[in-house]
Amino acid sequence: MKKLWFLICLLSVTVHSTAQQLKPGFDKAEYIELLKVTAKHTNPDHFKDVPYPEHFTLAYRSPIVGLENTWELWTNPEHVAAISIRGTTENTLSWLANVYAAMVPAKGELKLGPNDTFPYELAENPEAAVHVGWLLSTAYLSKTMVPKIDSCYKAGIRDILIVGHSQGGGISYLMTAYLYNLQKQKRLPADIRFKTYCSAGPKPGNLYFAYDYEARTQAGWAYNVVNASDWVPEVPFTVQTTDDFNAINPFASAKTMIRKQKFPKNLVLKHIYNQMDKPSRKAQRKYQKYLGTMMAKLIRKNIPDFEPPAYYPSNNYVRTGNTIVLQGGADYIKLYPYDKEKIFQHHFPAPYLYLAQQLPNE
Repeated sequence: MKKLWFLICLLSVTVHSTAQQLKPGFDKAEYIELLKVTAKHTNPDHFKDVPYPEHFTLAYRSPIVGLENTWELWTNPEHVAAISIRGTTENTLSWLANVYAAMVPAKGELKLGPNDTFPYELAENPEAAVHVGWLLSTAYLSKTMVPKIDSCYKAGIRDILIVGHSQGGGISYLMTAYLYNLQKQKRLPADIRFKTYCSAGPKPGNLYFAYDYEARTQAGWAYNVVNASDWVPEVPFTVQTTDDFNAINPFASAKTMIRKQKFPKNLVLKHIYNQMDKPSRKAQRKYQKYLGTMMAKLIRKNIPDFEPPAYYPSNNYVRTGNTIVLQGGADYIKLYPYDKEKIFQHHFPAPYLYLAQQLPNE
């Protein structure tokens, strides 16, 4: 089977295929083609209103693993490969990947089983943290994805697009960061060019993860495309506490400064400060309890050998990456009217495709 796969890749390239085709910058046609790829991957029967890709053809489909996760490899005649990460399905386990929304450090390891540990590094900053459910999905997907990337490279492919819609977009952030770090560790060739389109992507981590991800991709190698009417890019729940700021900030010494004030001013200021500071801390602890500890118990019912990691004490999720905003006008609302009974009306690929087609070509 491995020899057959290598032969397929080899036949899809030429001896001159080492010249890279991908260019930095948002490409409207490129995004639309990838949106079609990911729509047919996520649910081809349901998304019949989205046409099939014009240039990419399916080369490989991974097994379903982890939290109902799967990915596909598509190729085009220009010797560019596209990795499509599937979004949420109707399966309960797939939804658990979303609501298992505590944070974990962006560098560490996940214990998937007695002899199965996933070491990862997604950012250099020790304060960077990411969504644990999508990290768990990344761990399982990487098992087949990294070997296939290596096979593509041996066959001459140097340009790889990464795309995912919805949950697939959230995972695409983390997978992109993971692959970049494999290159840094020389576990993947440095001359592979990755370009990422997260579509309808939710918030993948905290501000320090966002800084690291954006610094690596800010030259035009990663985008998140969002419909301004879509609620999914607004999740997970976000709580910012005074601990979520950089180490040097006025809040770090606030209690010391308050104690230095004269009585009764110090008591008044302490009361005011606590009234502002304690509610957000309490909310963060509750989110971590319900979206971390309790959700992990449900995860273990499906993955018994998984050992929940220690969580990062934050829920300061932020929007990440270069963002392309799809802003619908009156014509859009006629096609996709606001209806409280249709909560995914503005989230499915079809409205994204309609709005993307309205973008200027340059």
